[in-house]
Amino acid sequence: MVSNIILKAATKGIHLYLKDGNLAYKAPEGALTKEFKELIVENKTQIIASLKLQELETSFEYAQLKPVSRNESLPLSFAQQRLWLLDQIDGGSAHYNMPAALKLTGTLNEDALQQAITTILLRHESLRTYFVAGDDGEPIQLIRELDSFEVALTDLSALSQQALQTRIAEAVSTEAGKRFDLTRDLMLRAQLLKISAKEHILLVTMHHIASDGWSQEILVNEFSRLYTAYAQGQDNPLPPLAIQYGDYAHWQRNYLQGAVLNEQLAYWKKQLADLPVLHSLPLDHPRPAVQSFAGNLYVSRIEQATHQRLMAMCQERGATLFMGLHAVFSVLLARYSNEQDIVVGTPVANREQVEVAGLIGFFVNTLVLRSNLSDNPSFHALLEQSKNMLLDAYAHQQVPFEQIVERLQPERSLSHSPLFQVMIALQNNETGHLSLPGLELSEVQKQGPGIAQFDLTLNISEAADGLILAWEYNTDLFEAQTIERMAGHFEVLLSSLLTSPELDVYAHELVTPQEREQLLDTWNDTAAKYRSELCLHELFERQVDTHPKKTALICEETSLSYETLNRRANQLAHYLKAQGVKPDTLVGLSVERSV
Repeated sequence: MVSNIILKAATKGIHLYLKDGNLAYKAPEGALTKEFKELIVENKTQIIASLKLQELETSFEYAQLKPVSRNESLPLSFAQQRLWLLDQIDGGSAHYNMPAALKLTGTLNEDALQQAITTILLRHESLRTYFVAGDDGEPIQLIRELDSFEVALTDLSALSQQALQTRIAEAVSTEAGKRFDLTRDLMLRAQLLKISAKEHILLVTMHHIASDGWSQEILVNEFSRLYTAYAQGQDNPLPPLAIQYGDYAHWQRNYLQGAVLNEQLAYWKKQLADLPVLHSLPLDHPRPAVQSFAGNLYVSRIEQATHQRLMAMCQERGATLFMGLHAVFSVLLARYSNEQDIVVGTPVANREQVEVAGLIGFFVNTLVLRSNLSDNPSFHALLEQSKNMLLDAYAHQQVPFEQIVERLQPERSLSHSPLFQVMIALQNNETGHLSLPGLELSEVQKQGPGIAQFDLTLNISEAADGLILAWEYNTDLFEAQTIERMAGHFEVLLSSLLTSPELDVYAHELVTPQEREQLLDTWNDTAAKYRSELCLHELFERQVDTHPKKTALICEETSLSYETLNRRANQLAHYLKAQGVKPDTLVGLSVERSV
């Protein structure tokens, strides 16, 4: 997002500001690289809009964020308290683990690796924080002193190749699924698998209560610089941190209250009034009474030409790429659910103060986005609506999601998350640059079942050849083929919306060419010989006389199984709903087994 570019500039010492309505900057020599300058120019319109918005936010000026004494009890941030409470309810779980596995090929300096990770733990109090109940029962955070830290080494070099691959897969999966004890553990674990003298795998896991996506980038960049320095016999090259996460939590608790908090919450109370309790996407399976987090992932791509067309349209309308993607996703959900009030969540970095830019910690916040498609808007109109709604949401992003839930008091259920169950995110944080002397690096993919925090999450990232769409879905609710079909529909819909953006969004094509051929041609190829001198009702009567105890089917294809017919009926139902046909008009789509 644009706010991330402004924040990234600040961390580099680059000050972006407005001068006579135009974008200007001040930067130390060498800080503004060619690549970063191109990124700023590419997003110039949106950066100006964001800076203008900041100037208007006179009612929400920040109190100074400064260090506080460690002699007093440190509260948890609102986001930390939510994860602490969930941990208490679950009795501990791995749902909020943030694992990574990296293969290191070459000459590894184990002492430098050990020293680098220890330094990171010493730098960031959040990784040395544990959580206990205070005298009043409310949780507080305590900071552990750290004399040393040992990266556990497991030597697998004597195993056969087959046994080795099994042990690696087991180790990666076990580490990712190992629970943290929030009352005593460090919030970072690390272990090293020795494959051979020249091959190692480094496993690092952080708990979300002490980290987020931005923090992972910080971890990678700091580890790279520290390992390089220590391997070359140099001292720690990183400047000391002015504040720590505990200072931020103290600031948040003391600043976001009273009139400031009430003003922020008033916006969300109005914006989310009469919010639907649940989305209406058709599910493949009944929703369990207790929400599970069993998940899987399907990845699709949008070609570069379509990506560029969407970027160009967004820039013409003064919108960001995310605003355009959100508008398209809202149309897709409306077409699938046959609803006009579309609600999704999205994460924001929530690091608006420069002081927190370099901290590892749980800063990310969640915004609830709401689209109204009741007036059958054109895509241009919906994009404008998405832009205005998101700008307002960004202006009120400091109020924690937990506070919004507490204030709105939505209907609660163990079967689903409150306020929204579908999420969209544009992953545009810079990937941390990991370059280690004498080593080649590659990522090790985790095997085994995945985790889905929500019913459906669309994670989008930009690549050289277009957009990468990662569809994370709950396998207790959706089948893989449903999500694959949805991804295809997203691609078709996006292309159609870009081609005719002034049309009613409900008038655009949705099904893929293959589906259209299957629905209109393949499944309609039902020609058969019959006695043409008889009327239809006479043919039906003869069939009844011949098979008096059989149940009439939609079609009679003896080569197709009952399950196949059921699947086709469900596919047709999804298609018709996506085309705007109301559920109560879907007559005769169920398939009954013949007696």
